[in-house]
Amino acid sequence: MLHLHRARGPGIVASMSTLLSLGHGYSAQFLAERLIPDGWRVIGTTRSADKARAFRAAGVEPLIWPGDPGPALKAATHILISAAPDAAGDPFLQAVPEIAQAKAGWVGYLSTTGVYGDHQGGWVDETTPLTPQSDRGRWRVLAEDQWYATGLPVHVFRLAGIYGPGRGPFEKVRDGTARRIIKPGQVFSRIHVADIAQVLMASMARPDPGAAYNVCDDDPAPPQDVLSYAASLLGLPDPPAVRFEDANLGPMATSFYSESKRVRNDRIKTQLGARLQYPTYRAGLAALLAAETAGLPKG
Repeated sequence: MLHLHRARGPGIVASMSTLLSLGHGYSAQFLAERLIPDGWRVIGTTRSADKARAFRAAGVEPLIWPGDPGPALKAATHILISAAPDAAGDPFLQAVPEIAQAKAGWVGYLSTTGVYGDHQGGWVDETTPLTPQSDRGRWRVLAEDQWYATGLPVHVFRLAGIYGPGRGPFEKVRDGTARRIIKPGQVFSRIHVADIAQVLMASMARPDPGAAYNVCDDDPAPPQDVLSYAASLLGLPDPPAVRFEDANLGPMATSFYSESKRVRNDRIKTQLGARLQYPTYRAGLAALLAAETAGLPKG
């Protein structure tokens, strides 16, 4: 088992280990919080001077983008890519062809379960053909292929819907803006950001270049059930129910509701030995609220 809190996975050697985080966002920040106390050097890209200052405060060396990534690429023993692609592909591969010459022993690409498209609530796993329906899903498939084609030791992580500190449903439930959008048969898979971090650490400890992993919890569920549970934790009534047809969602939200599937996560357990800290949204939401109530730091 890989313990989450500041524990080094078997086989990870912190001495002289450097993570270059391309597109250092929400999930990558949680990973950095676990690596830095173990002696890792973490370099994260950003376009913002304000974010650069926040990175430094968290122990991450900022690399203003666009800039010269040469020294960081030479230093990197591990590379994590979190940036979202567009129609032209991954923005870092477009901008920095030198990435393909990097000597890192582990490269992780954060993709999405959207690459599987719609399965009408059925189960998918890593062997399921990639049949994305949205442009974003198609761009992700292209980006996965582009990273594999570099010849680097690439590992692809297909993330389900991410939640965690600052990304939970409680604020909307409290302020009355949450709606339980009802679409019969609709189901999503989810993953707590802390479990993303531990899966990445498990892969670093057991590298398998070319592998793809679904990163999700054990409990795919209709979105309205999650909001109802959040309300129950807060001691509030259920948010109002709205039929999908009457919800007037924006294009992005509408595209999410156009796909329904349950995602299997067996491979992260059997091949990486990961054990989820939050195997259900109930466990994850309860822990988020408990930490919020106690005023604890995120993670």
